[in-house]
Amino acid sequence: MDDDMDDARSRLARIERLLESGERELVPAWRQATRGEPRWTVTAVILAAVALQMTLPHRLILLHPSWALPALELALLAALVAGSPRRVEPRTRLLRYLGLTLAGVISVANGWAAVRLVGDLVSGRGGDNAVPLLLTGGVIWLTNVIVFALWYWEWDRGGPMARVRGQHQYADFLFVQMQSPELAPPDWEPAFPDYLYLSFTNATAFSPTDVMPLSRWSKMLMMLQSSVSLVTVVLVVARAVNILK
Repeated sequence: MDDDMDDARSRLARIERLLESGERELVPAWRQATRGEPRWTVTAVILAAVALQMTLPHRLILLHPSWALPALELALLAALVAGSPRRVEPRTRLLRYLGLTLAGVISVANGWAAVRLVGDLVSGRGGDNAVPLLLTGGVIWLTNVIVFALWYWEWDRGGPMARVRGQHQYADFLFVQMQSPELAPPDWEPAFPDYLYLSFTNATAFSPTDVMPLSRWSKMLMMLQSSVSLVTVVLVVARAVNILK
């Protein structure tokens, strides 16, 4: 009788271990606590945005002298890199606030440039040379792609530091690898290049492509980006064509 009880207990213990291991395998990496993504990718893209802003005409710059705003952005970026140099990790809440502030500063500066450019085009003061106009519009459009990539990255499932902890069960953006995990390695989770791709495709197609917004804020943010991109492209191209004629 005792042998039967011991055998039953051992079988039950094996079943429990199998169930536990199966549950662990079913939990995807993007829902688990993982290491932070490398810092260099988002740092390189932010540096590109700062460099693009420095090429804008003086009439489209928010603060004067023209170096003031890039200097502020670089100072914020330097603080982020110093606080978490290699990987984006949840070390202090201050890093989270610094990241949001940096994204906000770049957004305000580029939004101001876009509004001024649209105002000039509507009032007929956009200039008589098509090439500088197209270059300026391209700089604003490309910076806009970077800006919204930063916001998608900063807010999806609570931001990069919350994603490291695996705190949020429900995603704001549904990537293909989430729907079909067999198409990706077991340790796959979205990183900044994925959000940059999302922002670029939304700015060019004016609609979701292979990444679907799930939460209301993500839908509104994508709608705002498409609207800004559409207005910028249409007005700049229309004015340039009119000049060439």
